[in-house]
Amino acid sequence: MQHRVSSFHPVQHPMLESIITRVDALGLDLRGLHVVTEAATGDYACTAVIAALAGARVTAFARDTRRHGTARDAAMQTLGLAEVAGVGDRVTMVDAVTPAHLADCDILTNSGHLRPITAGMIAALPDHAVIALMFEGWEFRGEDLDLAAARARGIRIAAVNERHHDVGVFPFLGPLCVRLLQDRGFQVPGSRVAVVCDNPFAPFLQDGLTIAGAEVELAPGVAALRPNDWDAVVISLNPAENPPLNAADFAALKRAAPQAIIAQFWGDIERPAARAAGFDLVPASEPAPGHMGILLNALGHEPIVRLQTGGLRAAELIYRGAASSSEGVAHLI
Repeated sequence: MQHRVSSFHPVQHPMLESIITRVDALGLDLRGLHVVTEAATGDYACTAVIAALAGARVTAFARDTRRHGTARDAAMQTLGLAEVAGVGDRVTMVDAVTPAHLADCDILTNSGHLRPITAGMIAALPDHAVIALMFEGWEFRGEDLDLAAARARGIRIAAVNERHHDVGVFPFLGPLCVRLLQDRGFQVPGSRVAVVCDNPFAPFLQDGLTIAGAEVELAPGVAALRPNDWDAVVISLNPAENPPLNAADFAALKRAAPQAIIAQFWGDIERPAARAAGFDLVPASEPAPGHMGILLNALGHEPIVRLQTGGLRAAELIYRGAASSSEGVAHLI
């Protein structure tokens, strides 16, 4: 019998409405399972609550951060949302993830506060545990998780198909890129935008920018960019496959797009080299290596809820022995 959570909803709350819709759409059922995840602030407070609403017993780790509040902030916001959802009794806050927590864990999320997932953490997991990646398998960053240790232990790692119709995260990429440019004061309608992209983000970025009124052209790399009076060049290159763009790359970009601003959507660049070539950069603050230049929560809670619910559903499917499928929600890496 499919587990549905609609009857759990005690009050009107926009994020909870989204969580319930997504849990039901994906059929997420974590009853009887122990999920170890993060406590977080803002829209990312949803992860522990999603798991609890799906029936899990949840251990949520809270820690101090420079950019996203204190451990107390994370605990209060996560527990506050859980209480509103009526599942506060299923969420336990901790200030350290111990071997005992891991030994009793069925699903461990690769969430920011838990990263990196080290060989020591993996050694403490039971054989049946699954690590949930909240992204597609090809986006994997080796510094986040000791893949060799997981392979040696036989610990399964589940990635989520963000393009699956019941997850639907990738359609937010185009509007997210538009938002990145608009935050700089860039007028997208009527502009000429080149998208340098070598990965599955490409059609979603092109569609979003086109819908917003830009003339858009795709190029798989800097060398392939056709010279034009581009107003902006969006960089979206897989950092696992490409070294940071350097002075030679920016010299080529200067020839192809001399007046453009450079939008660092995804992929690493040598910012001093870009500035030396005379380019303005978006965003103003440099993202961490391998990370996107703008987070999905810039568009509100909906893409975050979709991503986190999808990631938990992928892990649940792998936990229960479902086959990995290119068309399904879960990919085993």
